[in-house]
Amino acid sequence: MRRETQNILLVLLGGALLKLALTGTYLRYVKESLQPWLVVTGGVMVVLALVSIARDIRAGQSSAGQAQPSGVEHAGHEHGSSRSPWMLLLPVLAVFLISPPALGADTVNRSDRNAAQEAKASSGFAPLPSDEVVPLTIGEFVTRTAWDDSGSLDNRTVKLTGFVVRKDADVFIARLTISCCAADASPVKAKMVGQDFAALPTDQWVEATGRVVPGSATKESAFVPTFTVSQVVPITAPEDTYEG
Repeated sequence: MRRETQNILLVLLGGALLKLALTGTYLRYVKESLQPWLVVTGGVMVVLALVSIARDIRAGQSSAGQAQPSGVEHAGHEHGSSRSPWMLLLPVLAVFLISPPALGADTVNRSDRNAAQEAKASSGFAPLPSDEVVPLTIGEFVTRTAWDDSGSLDNRTVKLTGFVVRKDADVFIARLTISCCAADASPVKAKMVGQDFAALPTDQWVEATGRVVPGSATKESAFVPTFTVSQVVPITAPEDTYEG
């Protein structure tokens, strides 16, 4: 690959990283804590490319007046150059033109993993606040239901925020948890009952208020609790769609 092409690709890739990091789009793909690393990486790539371009320009200017020796052909022609480096443009074009969305219901339905199966607490759970309605992440809600033998959620009204997932005749409220990036995403979900959810499309974000059915998150149910919903309100998707 020619140096000019390398520099252009480096600028584009670095610019794509900076765009992701500075616009908040990166939250669709990685955890919030990785933003500084994306900014630094993208900035370094752009600076290196610009320095290399400047050096090439200066070198070209210094050699422009030098005469080509007679009888010597210019050797700059490249044979058999690979086109594969241009494949690096594909993720850049995806970032600038398509901006793929965060993972959603399709990922939940295609995954056999359940974060609750991997999150058994070994040292108990902190007491819940005394609020009339307790906001919880779906991950904490599912984990408490599955592993908290004290029944801390029994007869407690909680509010969950997530997106709608449909599988066969069942309707779930779900989130995806990530350790680093979307590639390691695991679903957590609760089965919603007690309301008519026909008007809620798949992937619609909602706030659902209700109570857990005690003992519903078992090995037989793949640790998916049943959530009796008293109120469900459609909302816009949060900037950070994943749970950490």
